[in-house]
Amino acid sequence: MNATEHPADGQPADGYPIDGQPADGQPVDGQATTPRTDTTPSPAPQAAGDQADQADLLRRARRNRPAAAPRPAAPEDGPAPLSHAQQRMWLMEHLGQGGALYNVPLATRLRGPLDPAALATALTGLTERHAVLRTRYGSHGDQPHQQTDPVTPVPLRTVDATWEDGAGNNAPALLAAEAARPFDLAAGPVLRALLLRHGPQDHTLLLTIHHIAVDGGSLPVLAADLAALYAAARDGHDPRLPQPGPTYAEYARGERARDAELTAAADARAARLAGARPLPLLRPVPAGARERRAALHTAPLTPATVEGLRRLGARHGATLFAVVLAAAFATLATAAGRTDLTLGCASGQRLRPELRRTVGLGVNTLAVRTDLAGDPTFTDTLGLVRAALLDAQQHHEVPFDLVVERLGSAARGADGTPLLSVSCDLVHPAEPLTLPGLTSENVELDLGLAKFGLALLVEEGPQPRCLVQHDRDALDEATAGRLLDAFARLLGAVAEDADRPLSALPGALLAGAPHPVVSALTADPRVVDAAVVEAADGPPLAYAVVRGPVAPTGSELRAALRRHLAPGRLPHAVTLVDALPRLPDGTPDRGRLPGATPAAPDARGPLDTVRTAFGELLGTTPGADGDFFALGGHSLVAVQLAERLRTRTGLPLTGLDVLEQRTPRALAALLATREDERRAARARTGARPGASARSRAGTVLLTGATGGVGAAVLQELMAQGRPVRALVRPESAHLPALHGAELAEGDLADADSLRRAVEGVDAVIHAACTFTEHAVDLAAMRALVEGWRGGPFVFVSSIDAYGRPAGTDVAEGGPTGEPVSPYGQAKLDCERILFEAAAAPDRGPATVVRAPIVWGPHQRLRDQLRWGSTGALYQAALAGRPITLPTPAPDGRPGWYGASWVHAAALARALAACVGEPNPVAGRIVNAVSGHVSWTDFGTELVRLLGSASPLDLRPDADPELRRPWHYRAEALSAALTPEPGEDWRSVLAAMVG
Repeated sequence: MNATEHPADGQPADGYPIDGQPADGQPVDGQATTPRTDTTPSPAPQAAGDQADQADLLRRARRNRPAAAPRPAAPEDGPAPLSHAQQRMWLMEHLGQGGALYNVPLATRLRGPLDPAALATALTGLTERHAVLRTRYGSHGDQPHQQTDPVTPVPLRTVDATWEDGAGNNAPALLAAEAARPFDLAAGPVLRALLLRHGPQDHTLLLTIHHIAVDGGSLPVLAADLAALYAAARDGHDPRLPQPGPTYAEYARGERARDAELTAAADARAARLAGARPLPLLRPVPAGARERRAALHTAPLTPATVEGLRRLGARHGATLFAVVLAAAFATLATAAGRTDLTLGCASGQRLRPELRRTVGLGVNTLAVRTDLAGDPTFTDTLGLVRAALLDAQQHHEVPFDLVVERLGSAARGADGTPLLSVSCDLVHPAEPLTLPGLTSENVELDLGLAKFGLALLVEEGPQPRCLVQHDRDALDEATAGRLLDAFARLLGAVAEDADRPLSALPGALLAGAPHPVVSALTADPRVVDAAVVEAADGPPLAYAVVRGPVAPTGSELRAALRRHLAPGRLPHAVTLVDALPRLPDGTPDRGRLPGATPAAPDARGPLDTVRTAFGELLGTTPGADGDFFALGGHSLVAVQLAERLRTRTGLPLTGLDVLEQRTPRALAALLATREDERRAARARTGARPGASARSRAGTVLLTGATGGVGAAVLQELMAQGRPVRALVRPESAHLPALHGAELAEGDLADADSLRRAVEGVDAVIHAACTFTEHAVDLAAMRALVEGWRGGPFVFVSSIDAYGRPAGTDVAEGGPTGEPVSPYGQAKLDCERILFEAAAAPDRGPATVVRAPIVWGPHQRLRDQLRWGSTGALYQAALAGRPITLPTPAPDGRPGWYGASWVHAAALARALAACVGEPNPVAGRIVNAVSGHVSWTDFGTELVRLLGSASPLDLRPDADPELRRPWHYRAEALSAALTPEPGEDWRSVLAAMVG
């Protein structure tokens, strides 16, 4: 199950499920158990409760409805502002919290005579009809905007998957890898299409769309339009389609035109949430990037239970969704031991008829707050929840990010947990995409990511069930399982008798489930009390109160923990205290625990600069310890503040840094630390502070410095004392590896930034690549060589440029064999551009280094292992499925198949050698290869490292892409490629898996 969300508190977190359905008179975009292309519920008689709720809401809406805003007169092709919902998505990307979290994958098995050419034409027609599908999201200064691109053909990548029907089913892993591939919102596109061919009349179509461009209400529109466009392209006639709604850019302009009105309304919504606190069941998650690994627990419900819940709602003028929401409140009130709770649900923004055929992100998060004090009956609870839900829906157009701005620091608990960390929804089984002349079957895809800390769901359908999904970092499996059991039993109980008080319904107090360290410490009879405080940048800190004549020391207690906890769960230290100071909610008081609160930074650093920037953006200049959220800060202001401070200090800083540090004093100290680190790095490299790039002899421009390859190259160059100018995006400039490097802010899609970056340097190592946007890669190479005026230029290419050579022993710079993949062809085209430029008299020598799969401990390289060319094998091993590998072919054809690979550190040494003196490979195409590993050895080691039970299934009809018999020579750079300790393939694979 995968859904999407938006930040609920001005920081990365919590909101935006996808796939909507009506709930209490509003089209609520709720969370679906599987992505689907048709979210329209099956027609059913309208219950009396639904009619009552809709009538109540309609009366309120007519009484409070604002006058229709005129459609802004703005050119369709000009930049438009982002809607509030889109801005939250954009912020998540710029805060480093995007990745695959907001991918919306739609997979359908299609059986019958599919016409791929007609399908490709239909997909292009779909983007022509709905401009939001060909829109990019950039920024001008610190303000984001959306820009619609001209219509271009949508690539329909086709992969032969004829082996899929055998025991070695690789199709799920291929689909999962494609569905999880991140988007680049600035470069686009936001729509991808993949077609797996299982047989002549058997295919799987996967459409992956970024949530910034669609919501649940958009999917039925896209499905219907695609079916009509496909039929027209197949049959050779013009498509018969209804008039589309206003463009999403027009919708965004209209919403922004009402910002003053919406801001005033947000004040009232914030007042409604005053004093609200997050659910205490959830653990605080340390600041910084989160994995958001999801766990899903399910329990069946009988159709009779669902029908009983529906009848209960009808008797009390409420919909089934309101009953489910009331059950969630009741379950959580008992589990948390708290009566005042706030849950989130999503509401659609398509009440106006003209918007119902507009494709885009038209949803908003509703915060529903209810107090169940006094042990009410479930019937009374339903009344309270229904009233709170209707109140929230009456203000569904008020963007929740504006409410968060008004809440400030109150949008989080004292431990940093977002207020809206828990959601509830009523969902339906996924419906497949339908194309004329074909039979369709939905293909379930689960990216395994959690958008909320906790979600309580009920799924209707032939086999109804209730579900609990949670972020593994925020809630442990055992507590989630008990919560599911309580939720399911409570639903069954109230379907039979709703007049019992909550205390008489199934459920148990689950709050305060101890941290594993606390459980292990208190298991020792000499420990009276214990607590754990999570640290943002390392292991947690543990505290214990001990007793007895022979009380243990903190060191002894920590040593004893080794018998009960994995090394990664051990606390940094166990500190003994006489008593544990606690806050009123029972959490440890960090301010009174020794070492739990970092020592106040000394008054160094650009404190006045930071305070001034705070004042410019927040309207008042705070003291050194003024809290960013208490001053009205939120995510967009954090991005703007980071941009302003980066410009004024010349130091790397991101919006996430602002959200984590929060006060001018802490930010100034962080900037001072980064300046110290940079100064130390400059001292190591011999660079003079303030020296221009031209005066720093030997400066190397490095592109891709924040990627897996680039980070290793940066470390190698700086270890050799070479001054480096690193091309980075502003949001990536804070990475620790960049300390000491000169920063050139830019992007492959920004040709002007590339020309500025290359000006005045003495060498270039071009390691950046989009992998999929080949036109961007070619334009970037042209821009770099236009500005290149001397010194060596090294291009990191790929062995894919060799295509499929005729022999199995491939010499460096040998001929290319057909066919060549689009990626390999793009590399060949970039090589040609470089060598043509190098022929000019004022240019330096050019070198092309072709590399295979790059392995190393960097997170980007770990992700490529999981989702890149080896992703299908990794995912099969992870899931315990058979790993399908090619068997040696008969008749003397190649008998070895496997992967060529290079260690990132070895590749970095090789690239550094190419910009050194002497350069023995100037003007040549050379290879950088550490070794070759057979697929059998690779699969066996994966199974061992993952503790998997996957068997290796050698088949003659395995994935043709795995039939790689080639060994690539790498003599020219052999000295630099000589492996150092820990650079063997088993060691590096273990580091990547671990």
